[in-house]
Amino acid sequence: MALTDRQRLDWLRLIRSESVGPRTFRSLMNRFGGAAAALDALPDIARQAGRRLRLCSPSEAEREMVALERLGGVFLAMGEAGYPTALQAIDTAPPLIAVIGQAQVLARPAVALVGSRNASAAGLKFAGRLARELGEAGFAITSGLARGIDTAAHEASLGSGTIAVLAGGLDQPYPPENLPLLARLQEQGAAISEMPLGWVPRGRDFPRRNRIVSGLSLGTVVVEAARKSGSLITARFANEQGRLVFAVPGSPLDPRAEGGNHLIREGAILCAEAAHIIEALAPLLAADPAAAHRGSQLWDALPAEEEPLWDELDLPDIAPAPRAPAALGDPPLRQAEPAAAGDSASAPPPDLLELIGLAPLSLDDLVRASARPARDVSRALLELELSGAVLRHPGGSVSRAL
Repeated sequence: MALTDRQRLDWLRLIRSESVGPRTFRSLMNRFGGAAAALDALPDIARQAGRRLRLCSPSEAEREMVALERLGGVFLAMGEAGYPTALQAIDTAPPLIAVIGQAQVLARPAVALVGSRNASAAGLKFAGRLARELGEAGFAITSGLARGIDTAAHEASLGSGTIAVLAGGLDQPYPPENLPLLARLQEQGAAISEMPLGWVPRGRDFPRRNRIVSGLSLGTVVVEAARKSGSLITARFANEQGRLVFAVPGSPLDPRAEGGNHLIREGAILCAEAAHIIEALAPLLAADPAAAHRGSQLWDALPAEEEPLWDELDLPDIAPAPRAPAALGDPPLRQAEPAAAGDSASAPPPDLLELIGLAPLSLDDLVRASARPARDVSRALLELELSGAVLRHPGGSVSRAL
């Protein structure tokens, strides 16, 4: 299938109209046979439901299409040749995705690497190692362009191909300090979003993004995550989508390992090296991702304390919008707002103690992870050691004190 320019415009208008999410879009298309007819019928449907909806105008949709073209991007529609097969297989696949970079990377088998924003240096190093080795094995690496594990995964797979899924528009990356990374990854990879250009991400946009991260991927790997973490939302979506869920184990004394250890206890595949992922995914590589669903690997759906991902128009023949735990969301809206004029776009170096876990870490690795001069790191380590916060081991490695 290939949409005409007029059909693509109508698809964009329909999905950008108020209270139309992926499920409503699909139901309207099935009922009326096309986006143009659905747009004509939508006002009457809304009135029958006691609502008034704002439709996206042709001029608004045209402006967005022109703006995306200026960015060097394209819209891919569900069912078209370039649309990712694995993503199309999920129930809430976005009807249209905006893509910048090398769209052909979307056709490759992918693995999602997700984890803590405040990751330890050991976690960052291990995420990078997994990404490099998976890339060498032919997998594209999918993640959400967030700080911490996401950034480490993208950076380590720049040469082999990585896919960044944005919670906002493609011109509104979050966090803003990853804008240079977004530009670099487009040389061998791609960035995608279902949100309009200019859209600044809000709190519930991050769980929406997470379902796409997992939906693009045959498996999702959680490297470090607390029990209340957005990474666990991605793992839950992966489980619901019938994809494999992997978790990297960690010390039970480290809060950043609680989420991964919990996933393993619930049935996730323990991952201590890239080979564990490659071996588990090997049987799926020759299969159609749409037929590769294995049923629920872990828990039953999502917990009770939930909020809808979309304010969708209720139609008799569609299921309710999927929900995600409010307590496990990404950063609140105030953290997702763009920096004020004159503010620096770069984040301050991470606190050294946050980078140090219970496993001994070499000084060289800590210097690289902190992006600080070795002299400053040594001085800060001395203060932490004197305060009893860290322990020094033979060979100069350090770990967090219990």
